[in-house]
Amino acid sequence: MPEVCSNCGLPKEICVCETIAMEEEKIKVFTTAKRYGKLVTVVEGLSKDVDSREILREMKTKLACGGTLKDGEIELQGNHKDRVVQILIKLGFRKDQIEMR
Repeated sequence: MPEVCSNCGLPKEICVCETIAMEEEKIKVFTTAKRYGKLVTVVEGLSKDVDSREILREMKTKLACGGTLKDGEIELQGNHKDRVVQILIKLGFRKDQIEMR
C-alpha cells in the first residue's frame, strides 16, 4: 500500500501539498553583512511544506557557492540576489511572490 500524505490524504505520488504551499508563500530575498564584512544572500519565507533542503541544494549547485539552512532561512555565501530570484522562478515560484530588498 502506498504512503499517504498526512495533510491532504492523497498518496505521496500525487500529493499536492507542496504545490499549494509554493503558491501561497511570500518570499523575501536580501543580502546582509556577516563577519568581516562578507555578504550573505538570505532567502526567507519558505514554508515547512516546501522541501527547503532540495531548494538549497539546487541553489548551491547552480550558484557554485556554499550555503546553509538556519531557522527555516536559506543562507548563501556571496551576493546572489538576482540569480536566486531567477532560480526560484525556474523552480515554480511566481515572480509576484518574490520580494527583493
